[in-house]
Amino acid sequence: MGGASPGARLALAGLLLAFGACSGGGSGTGAAGRPAPSTSMAPGSAPAPEPAALGVYAHTGPGDLSPAVAGVPTRVYVPNSESNTVDVIDPATFGVVDHFAVDRVPQHIAPAWDLKTLYVTNNEGNSLTPIDPLTGRPGTPIPVDDPYNLYFTPDGAHAIVVAEGLHRLDVRDPHTWALVKSVPAPCDGVDHGDFTADGKQMLLSCEFSGQLLRFDVDRMEFTGTIGVGGAPVDVRLSPDGTVFLVANQKRNGVSVIDLAALKETQFIPAGKGTHGLYPSRDGTVFYASNRLDGSVSVIDAATRAVTATWRFGGSPDMGGVSTDGTQLWLTGRYDEAVYVIDTRTGRLLHTIKVGKGPHGLCLFPQPGRLSLGHTGNYR
Repeated sequence: MGGASPGARLALAGLLLAFGACSGGGSGTGAAGRPAPSTSMAPGSAPAPEPAALGVYAHTGPGDLSPAVAGVPTRVYVPNSESNTVDVIDPATFGVVDHFAVDRVPQHIAPAWDLKTLYVTNNEGNSLTPIDPLTGRPGTPIPVDDPYNLYFTPDGAHAIVVAEGLHRLDVRDPHTWALVKSVPAPCDGVDHGDFTADGKQMLLSCEFSGQLLRFDVDRMEFTGTIGVGGAPVDVRLSPDGTVFLVANQKRNGVSVIDLAALKETQFIPAGKGTHGLYPSRDGTVFYASNRLDGSVSVIDAATRAVTATWRFGGSPDMGGVSTDGTQLWLTGRYDEAVYVIDTRTGRLLHTIKVGKGPHGLCLFPQPGRLSLGHTGNYR
């Protein structure tokens, strides 16, 4: 499950403070290989840099897998929100190798903090379905109110269930799932988030009211609101830890947010329906999925400018980056599909048929010492 002993949490906190002021996916087999240099290599698919160059994502470079996932086969888990099922794909063959039912409206599949369990967030089923990543098989559902999304504090002490329909965050014990505190959200549609590098604060998006919320993790309360308009969705911390990037589905781009100042400092036009954000393995770019444009925008993490646009059609939504950084896996939300994109060329490699309404795909394992939840926000 997603917890740790007090000693382990203290050791981790020291490591987190050491690698920066604030806050990255394998090959088909999950091997620790690195992409070979190529003149056609796109930004973000370069050979593994030194950890210091990655800042917040210092431990999510190519092949940097935790000992906790030793022996775990690489699989792609796809929650089908309209089918109430999960499809399991072997990325070595690009074929569906398993399929099982879960409770109603599975939205995302989140790795636990300690990387030992995957959790399917069954939104309307009011449950989490645990998956053992060693076997790929589901366990007994855990009763949890309205789990649209799921995060874990960087110290592993708490799970944060994002109860979108109930307009609140439920802070829970990650072992027993007992409720610690329920925090009402002063907005409509709270659903995605990320943490500062020290783990003390969190930025969350409110998709339906066009707001962002600052959350104090220690006090377990909201401390500020930012109005950005549109429909903000996915949230990611920049590699240097100074700002957050927020995909905005109705503004068709990405907001750059100064959390301390509670201010949008820049807006990056991307594509229609910008929805998901994924850092590359070398920490130089973010891949932004444009769900209504059938494209991915490549955003330079340093200059915050779009450097390339990969158009392939469909409805690219949520997903993850392969262990070696050469593939981006995304669900096709309205097309009963999963897309595999070559990050060196931007070319669509495969379209894989899955169930209805595929949403928060989880490619597991990915590099990183710990998971902050969602579909795999690693540090």
